[in-house]
Amino acid sequence: MSTGNFYFDCVIRIAASFFCGFLLGLERKTRQHTVGLRTLILISMSCTLMCIISYYSASNSDVPGGDPTRITAGVVTGIGFLGGGAIMRQGLNIRGLTSAAVIWTAAALGLACGTGLFIPAAIVLAISLSSLILLEKVEWRFFPAEKTKTIRLEYSGSSVNTALVRKVLTESGFVMRDMNIDRSLEKDRTVFEYSVKAPSEIDSLAVCRRLEDTGSLLNFRISD
Repeated sequence: MSTGNFYFDCVIRIAASFFCGFLLGLERKTRQHTVGLRTLILISMSCTLMCIISYYSASNSDVPGGDPTRITAGVVTGIGFLGGGAIMRQGLNIRGLTSAAVIWTAAALGLACGTGLFIPAAIVLAISLSSLILLEKVEWRFFPAEKTKTIRLEYSGSSVNTALVRKVLTESGFVMRDMNIDRSLEKDRTVFEYSVKAPSEIDSLAVCRRLEDTGSLLNFRISD
Protein backbone atom coordinates (compact mmCIF):
# COMPACT_ATOMS: atom_id res chain seq x y z
CA MET A 1 0.00 0.00 0.00
CA SER A 2 1.35 3.41 -0.96
CA THR A 3 1.86 6.11 1.65
CA GLY A 4 -1.04 8.19 0.29
CA ASN A 5 -3.44 5.26 0.35
CA PHE A 6 -2.27 4.31 3.82
CA TYR A 7 -2.98 7.73 5.30
CA PHE A 8 -6.32 7.97 3.50
CA ASP A 9 -7.26 4.59 4.98
CA CYS A 10 -6.23 5.85 8.43
CA VAL A 11 -8.45 8.92 8.04
CA ILE A 12 -11.42 6.72 7.12
CA ARG A 13 -10.87 4.48 10.13
CA ILE A 14 -10.45 7.36 12.57
CA ALA A 15 -13.52 9.12 11.16
CA ALA A 16 -15.56 5.94 11.58
CA SER A 17 -14.42 5.60 15.21
CA PHE A 18 -15.26 9.27 15.81
CA PHE A 19 -18.78 8.63 14.51
CA CYS A 20 -19.19 5.60 16.80
CA GLY A 21 -17.95 7.46 19.88
CA PHE A 22 -20.07 10.50 19.03
CA LEU A 23 -23.32 8.51 18.81
CA LEU A 24 -22.64 6.59 22.03
CA GLY A 25 -21.67 9.80 23.82
CA LEU A 26 -24.76 11.58 22.55
CA GLU A 27 -26.96 8.81 23.97
CA ARG A 28 -25.25 9.04 27.38
CA LYS A 29 -25.34 12.85 27.45
CA THR A 30 -29.05 13.11 26.64
CA ARG A 31 -29.70 11.00 29.75
CA GLN A 32 -27.48 13.21 31.97
CA HIS A 33 -24.90 10.52 32.70
CA THR A 34 -21.32 11.27 33.72
CA VAL A 35 -19.76 9.75 30.59
CA GLY A 36 -20.41 12.07 27.67
CA LEU A 37 -19.45 13.01 24.14
CA ARG A 38 -15.79 13.92 24.53
CA THR A 39 -14.94 10.95 26.73
CA LEU A 40 -16.33 8.30 24.40
CA ILE A 41 -15.01 10.03 21.27
CA LEU A 42 -11.50 10.09 22.76
CA ILE A 43 -11.76 6.46 23.86
CA SER A 44 -12.96 5.26 20.46
CA MET A 45 -10.45 7.25 18.41
CA SER A 46 -7.50 6.49 20.68
CA CYS A 47 -8.25 2.76 20.48
CA THR A 48 -8.38 3.06 16.69
CA LEU A 49 -5.04 4.85 16.66
CA MET A 50 -3.43 2.24 18.91
CA CYS A 51 -4.77 -0.49 16.65
CA ILE A 52 -3.33 1.25 13.57
CA ILE A 53 0.00 1.67 15.34
CA SER A 54 -0.03 -2.00 16.29
CA TYR A 55 -0.59 -3.22 12.73
CA TYR A 56 1.81 -0.67 11.27
CA SER A 57 4.57 -1.63 13.71
CA ALA A 58 4.11 -5.34 13.05
CA SER A 59 4.09 -4.98 9.27
CA ASN A 60 7.10 -2.65 9.15
CA SER A 61 9.18 -4.18 11.88
CA ASP A 62 12.63 -5.53 11.09
CA VAL A 63 12.10 -8.17 13.73
CA PRO A 64 10.37 -11.25 12.28
CA GLY A 65 7.29 -12.64 13.97
CA GLY A 66 5.82 -9.32 15.09
CA ASP A 67 2.44 -9.72 16.78
CA PRO A 68 -0.12 -7.03 15.82
CA THR A 69 -2.47 -8.10 18.61
CA ARG A 70 -0.20 -7.15 21.52
CA ILE A 71 -1.37 -3.53 21.79
CA THR A 72 -4.96 -4.64 21.26
CA ALA A 73 -4.66 -7.06 24.15
CA GLY A 74 -3.28 -4.25 26.31
CA VAL A 75 -6.24 -2.04 25.41
CA VAL A 76 -8.71 -4.77 26.38
CA THR A 77 -6.96 -5.17 29.73
CA GLY A 78 -6.58 -1.47 30.48
CA ILE A 79 -10.00 -0.22 29.43
CA GLY A 80 -11.55 -1.98 32.43
CA PHE A 81 -9.84 0.48 34.79
CA LEU A 82 -11.32 3.42 32.92
CA GLY A 83 -14.77 1.82 33.00
CA GLY A 84 -14.43 1.20 36.72
CA GLY A 85 -14.08 4.95 37.28
CA ALA A 86 -17.60 5.49 35.95
CA ILE A 87 -19.13 3.21 38.60
CA MET A 88 -20.11 4.93 41.83
CA ARG A 89 -22.22 4.23 44.87
CA GLN A 90 -25.05 6.68 45.56
CA GLY A 91 -26.85 5.91 48.79
CA LEU A 92 -28.27 2.41 48.51
CA ASN A 93 -27.85 2.36 44.73
CA ILE A 94 -24.96 1.73 42.36
CA ARG A 95 -24.78 4.00 39.32
CA GLY A 96 -22.62 3.90 36.23
CA LEU A 97 -22.70 0.21 35.32
CA THR A 98 -24.26 0.93 31.93
CA SER A 99 -21.84 3.79 31.32
CA ALA A 100 -18.93 1.45 32.11
CA ALA A 101 -20.32 -1.01 29.57
CA VAL A 102 -20.63 1.81 27.02
CA ILE A 103 -16.96 2.67 27.59
CA TRP A 104 -16.09 -0.98 26.89
CA THR A 105 -18.25 -0.88 23.75
CA ALA A 106 -16.62 2.34 22.53
CA ALA A 107 -13.20 0.75 22.93
CA ALA A 108 -14.29 -2.35 21.02
CA LEU A 109 -15.75 -0.22 18.22
CA GLY A 110 -12.54 1.78 18.04
CA LEU A 111 -10.50 -1.40 17.69
CA ALA A 112 -12.88 -2.70 15.03
CA CYS A 113 -12.56 0.53 13.04
CA GLY A 114 -8.80 0.40 13.49
CA THR A 115 -8.65 -3.02 11.84
CA GLY A 116 -11.02 -1.96 9.06
CA LEU A 117 -13.94 -4.12 10.17
CA PHE A 118 -16.51 -1.46 9.42
CA ILE A 119 -19.51 -3.74 8.87
CA PRO A 120 -19.17 -5.57 12.22
CA ALA A 121 -18.62 -2.20 13.89
CA ALA A 122 -21.76 -0.78 12.27
CA ILE A 123 -23.80 -3.81 13.36
CA VAL A 124 -22.59 -3.59 16.97
CA LEU A 125 -23.15 0.20 17.01
CA ALA A 126 -26.71 -0.16 15.72
CA ILE A 127 -27.57 -2.92 18.21
CA SER A 128 -25.93 -1.03 21.08
CA LEU A 129 -27.85 2.18 20.41
CA SER A 130 -31.09 0.26 19.95
CA SER A 131 -30.53 -1.52 23.26
CA LEU A 132 -29.71 1.68 25.12
CA ILE A 133 -32.68 3.63 23.75
CA LEU A 134 -35.44 1.08 23.14
CA LEU A 135 -34.79 -1.45 25.89
CA GLU A 136 -34.79 1.35 28.47
CA LYS A 137 -38.46 1.89 27.66
CA VAL A 138 -39.07 -1.86 28.00
CA GLU A 139 -37.41 -1.83 31.42
CA TRP A 140 -39.55 1.12 32.54
CA ARG A 141 -42.66 -0.68 31.28
CA PHE A 142 -42.11 -4.06 32.91
CA PHE A 143 -39.64 -3.22 35.72
CA PRO A 144 -40.60 0.30 36.89
CA ALA A 145 -39.26 -0.17 40.43
CA GLU A 146 -35.52 0.14 39.88
CA LYS A 147 -34.09 2.29 42.70
CA THR A 148 -33.52 1.04 46.23
CA LYS A 149 -34.89 3.45 48.82
CA THR A 150 -35.71 3.54 52.53
CA ILE A 151 -39.13 4.66 53.73
CA ARG A 152 -39.21 5.81 57.37
CA LEU A 153 -42.56 6.17 59.13
CA GLU A 154 -42.79 7.49 62.69
CA TYR A 155 -46.05 7.10 64.60
CA SER A 156 -47.34 8.25 67.95
CA GLY A 157 -48.28 5.20 70.00
CA SER A 158 -48.45 1.66 68.67
CA SER A 159 -51.87 1.62 66.99
CA VAL A 160 -50.65 1.23 63.42
CA ASN A 161 -52.49 -0.57 60.65
CA THR A 162 -49.44 -2.30 59.15
CA ALA A 163 -51.56 -4.18 56.61
CA LEU A 164 -52.87 -0.87 55.27
CA VAL A 165 -49.34 0.56 55.21
CA ARG A 166 -48.17 -2.34 53.07
CA LYS A 167 -51.21 -1.99 50.81
CA VAL A 168 -50.64 1.76 50.29
CA LEU A 169 -46.95 1.29 49.49
CA THR A 170 -47.62 -1.60 47.13
CA GLU A 171 -50.37 0.27 45.27
CA SER A 172 -48.01 3.27 44.95
CA GLY A 173 -45.57 1.14 42.96
CA PHE A 174 -43.12 0.18 45.69
CA VAL A 175 -41.76 -3.37 45.86
CA MET A 176 -41.30 -4.38 49.49
CA ARG A 177 -37.97 -6.01 50.36
CA ASP A 178 -37.48 -5.74 54.12
CA MET A 179 -38.98 -4.08 57.21
CA ASN A 180 -37.52 -3.03 60.57
CA ILE A 181 -39.41 -1.70 63.59
CA ASP A 182 -38.22 0.45 66.48
CA ARG A 183 -40.53 0.91 69.49
CA SER A 184 -39.71 3.59 72.10
CA LEU A 185 -41.72 3.01 75.29
CA GLU A 186 -40.35 6.14 76.94
CA LYS A 187 -41.48 8.48 74.13
CA ASP A 188 -44.40 6.30 73.06
CA ARG A 189 -43.15 6.31 69.48
CA THR A 190 -43.10 3.55 66.87
CA VAL A 191 -40.80 3.76 63.87
CA PHE A 192 -41.07 1.56 60.78
CA GLU A 193 -38.29 1.42 58.20
CA TYR A 194 -39.07 -0.28 54.91
CA SER A 195 -36.42 -1.17 52.34
CA VAL A 196 -38.15 -0.94 48.97
CA LYS A 197 -37.59 -0.85 45.24
CA ALA A 198 -39.08 2.44 44.07
CA PRO A 199 -40.21 3.58 40.61
CA SER A 200 -38.35 6.45 38.96
CA GLU A 201 -41.27 8.84 39.45
CA ILE A 202 -43.01 9.05 42.83
CA ASP A 203 -45.77 11.36 44.05
CA SER A 204 -44.43 11.48 47.60
CA LEU A 205 -47.09 13.88 48.89
CA ALA A 206 -49.89 11.65 47.62
CA VAL A 207 -48.29 8.64 49.34
CA CYS A 208 -47.92 10.63 52.57
CA ARG A 209 -51.60 11.68 52.52
CA ARG A 210 -52.69 8.07 52.10
CA LEU A 211 -50.42 6.92 54.92
CA GLU A 212 -52.01 9.41 57.31
CA ASP A 213 -54.98 7.04 57.53
CA THR A 214 -52.81 4.20 58.84
CA GLY A 215 -52.32 5.68 62.33
CA SER A 216 -51.06 8.79 64.14
CA LEU A 217 -48.32 9.54 61.63
CA LEU A 218 -45.77 12.06 62.87
CA ASN A 219 -42.97 11.86 60.29
CA PHE A 220 -42.67 10.47 56.78
CA ARG A 221 -39.39 10.26 54.87
CA ILE A 222 -38.14 8.62 51.66
CA SER A 223 -34.36 8.50 51.20
CA ASP A 224 -31.73 6.67 49.19
